[in-house]
Amino acid sequence: MWFGVVTLFPEMFDVTRVGGVFKRALEAELLTLELFNPRDYTLDRHHTVDGRPYGGGAGMVMMAQPLNAALDAAQAAAPCACDVVLLSPQGQALRQQYALSHCHDNGLILICGRYEGLDERFVQSRVDMELCIGDYVLSGGELPAMVVMDVVARHIYSWYFG
Repeated sequence: MWFGVVTLFPEMFDVTRVGGVFKRALEAELLTLELFNPRDYTLDRHHTVDGRPYGGGAGMVMMAQPLNAALDAAQAAAPCACDVVLLSPQGQALRQQYALSHCHDNGLILICGRYEGLDERFVQSRVDMELCIGDYVLSGGELPAMVVMDVVARHIYSWYFG
């Protein structure tokens, strides 16, 4: 299975290669992980990824342009058409059944939000579903993305190696 992750902090995912089932699944080539940083797809020299919410509101949100470009790159790199999942406190609760239903997919693209969220135009036009790992708010979507990846990886690994 291929995981594509859109994140402002790709270095956070180094921990997935340190140990555990996810590392073993990577080594057995049951999984592939590719990271896409929206900062690499900005159009300005400062690599700006945040801006005021379209239509007003408090705080800053991740801008649509770099997110769209990073997602386009992820979809181009994917081995197949993949669901695009936003990790969000407003999302559907992650359940074991989700992992079971996706462990035979060929790929999944996970979007890790930051700031006060994402430009809603991006969410409405590009995201297939929103997932939540609990009834609390984290500083970003990276930890929830790793939870989703680990849950799916565990099933894939156990399916091959018991």
